[in-house]
Amino acid sequence: MPLNTHQPLADLIRPKNLDEFIGQSHLVGLDKPIRIVYDKQLLFSLIFWGPPGVGKTTLAKILAKNAGVQIHQLSAVSAGKNDIKKILNSDQVSQPSLISKVLFLDEIHRFNKAQQDFLLPYVESGQLTLIGATTENPSFEIISPLLSRCRVFILNQLSDKEIGQIINRVISEINRHSATAKSIKITKPARDWLIQMANGDARQTITMIDNTFTLYNDLSLKNFVSTLQNKFLRFDKKGEEHYNTISAFIKSMRASDCNAAIYYLARMVDAGEDPKFIARRMIIFASEDIGIANSSALMLANQTFQAVEKIGYPECAINLAHAVIYLAKSPKNRSCYDALRSAQEDVKNFGNLPIPLNLRNAPTKLMKEIGYGKGYKKYPDKNTNLLPDKLKNSKYV
Repeated sequence: MPLNTHQPLADLIRPKNLDEFIGQSHLVGLDKPIRIVYDKQLLFSLIFWGPPGVGKTTLAKILAKNAGVQIHQLSAVSAGKNDIKKILNSDQVSQPSLISKVLFLDEIHRFNKAQQDFLLPYVESGQLTLIGATTENPSFEIISPLLSRCRVFILNQLSDKEIGQIINRVISEINRHSATAKSIKITKPARDWLIQMANGDARQTITMIDNTFTLYNDLSLKNFVSTLQNKFLRFDKKGEEHYNTISAFIKSMRASDCNAAIYYLARMVDAGEDPKFIARRMIIFASEDIGIANSSALMLANQTFQAVEKIGYPECAINLAHAVIYLAKSPKNRSCYDALRSAQEDVKNFGNLPIPLNLRNAPTKLMKEIGYGKGYKKYPDKNTNLLPDKLKNSKYV
């Protein structure tokens, strides 16, 4: 073996504490929320929401270890009620009596409503401290009563600089555990390629290095490319493949390429992708990419989501195909999306600017006396400015 250990490379380099953790400075930096939780050795029910490979599992393990509690880890893809019952009924050693049992539930969005309902009373009573991890918006995928009892933390895709730091750590770990005396290095072209391929995913980065080193004992660009093309070393379809396929699907519809869009839909259906996930992305696409070029697209996309909810697989794949072809063939106009983003940028830059007096509500006599609502017209001249003075010349549409 190239390495003097049977331990996976990802486990070898997994941070043991928050100081070793790379990324998510908005959460783990000085005086940031996760740092405060860590420093105070606290633990409560929470949800980590973010793309694959950004540290959700690692943060959960660090927080549990720091609080001095045992963490039980399950994946919602394969776990059920009986697995949770076993945890609740298990004897726990070296656990402070004031802290409940801690469950880390990966891909919590895969739990259906009934399974989430089962969790609720245990989380509510404090018997179970839940740490959930999800790549999907918790507002859509987690029932409101359970979500309201958890604090949601949003994790961001890692930057190129942060992926570079992870590469350095991996190379260092390989050299430390290598069975050979020769020091392994990575060339700049190979490093740049790896950072681009990783797309902000640390797990993908580590796996790619691990597989390439295992196959070739060398980290050249040629060997990285060969490893990526090896059909026996595909990344799991719920991770990178999941995001690559939905990305290709959206871009194909955006390009009005019906054939490619249907092909990528078929791949997702064949992989067992949640049809509601696909339909939800199409609702977003209908407004973001088609917009006012064909406002009926939003209605069809929404009706498709309702159909998918009622019918389910396998027949709902036909509903999805119907919508995909319609959306792909529709004319495209991103003016609504662009207008919103431009206005949001002004809100971010200028904050809550004073609203013109004539547009303000005037429910009291005093407000009317100081000019609230004065001069307001239901149908003003088209040149009338209704924006705050600082933005009176702004054009978003």
